[in-house]
Amino acid sequence: MAEVALRGITKSFGTTRVLNGVDLDIADGEFVVFVGPSGCGKSTLLRVIAGLEDPDAGEVSIGGRTVNALSPSDRGIAMVFQSYALYPHMTVRQNMAFGLTLAKTDKAEIERRVAAAADVLNISDYLDRKPKALSGGQRQRVAIGRAIVREPEVFLFDEPLSNLDASLRVRMRYEFAALHQRLKTTMIYVTHDQVEAMTLADRIVVLNGGVVEQVGAPLELYEHPRTRFVAEFIGSPKMNLIPAEIVEASAGGATVRLADGATVRVEVDASRATRGQSVQLGVRPEHLAIDGPGDAITATATFVENLGAATYAYATLAGSAETLTVQLPGDARISAAQPLSLQIPPGRAHLFDAEGMAFRRLV
Repeated sequence: MAEVALRGITKSFGTTRVLNGVDLDIADGEFVVFVGPSGCGKSTLLRVIAGLEDPDAGEVSIGGRTVNALSPSDRGIAMVFQSYALYPHMTVRQNMAFGLTLAKTDKAEIERRVAAAADVLNISDYLDRKPKALSGGQRQRVAIGRAIVREPEVFLFDEPLSNLDASLRVRMRYEFAALHQRLKTTMIYVTHDQVEAMTLADRIVVLNGGVVEQVGAPLELYEHPRTRFVAEFIGSPKMNLIPAEIVEASAGGATVRLADGATVRVEVDASRATRGQSVQLGVRPEHLAIDGPGDAITATATFVENLGAATYAYATLAGSAETLTVQLPGDARISAAQPLSLQIPPGRAHLFDAEGMAFRRLV
């Protein structure tokens, strides 16, 4: 196992800057997930750590040693890609042993490592099968097993579940979490799926335009996003953002006015805000309620999804063209064109300035 440290990592392809001065510390044994939209630099950053891309500037350190000049095979890492990259003419056993065979590892040691990895991944019964006889999930486990037998200090995963169907991704998320608990090895995982990130990570690194927007535990990012970008990206369905202006502001909270004149109290440190300032009120779909504490806003339901465990109402906010997503209990009975009075708990709301920076929540 090993810690990973990145200092001032920059990378450009032609005139396009993909990574812009990334600094990051990953602790020994930590499970860290890189998330962000397509093109944010998350896969490039992973490839820089792996040695598959050279940074234009900056230092990569693994286990306390600088590895910029080392090849991928000498960095103590193992990488699992989006595609399984299994040799179709080889058995599972041969695929898992291939790297060790090339390295001329002792045959008995190869067999020991393959057997141990197969046991961890519950694929011992498939060792003599070829990839075409395996399901997608089983093939992904073989690809992971091929990485495990190298006994690396750091595992790198580049969107390993993106080729699987939805139900299998749920199962594999559990298996990744269980694998980390058993191996206790440093793992760095790239995904565009924030549900995977929330499920698996000790910490999440949110990237945007080659810059680290925020690093923190999943619930920290969910409850205390520092920017509007993080607030929108973390959480599903994504946060509702409503244009507003400051009516009252202090270190103890703020009152904002919406387009229809409704006022909403928000428990944030608004000491840097000024009366009349344009802001955005953020509220997650699951925090809007038909009854309960908080100030009410008025909207009209335009479309309703009844999914059994939950009901999702899509509504137009009074006085504006803003569309809200509202998550209600499954037994809620809402119909299209129905007027809604929605409460916003002051301790659950967020507030962002015109630059997208969050006012610090007080709870």
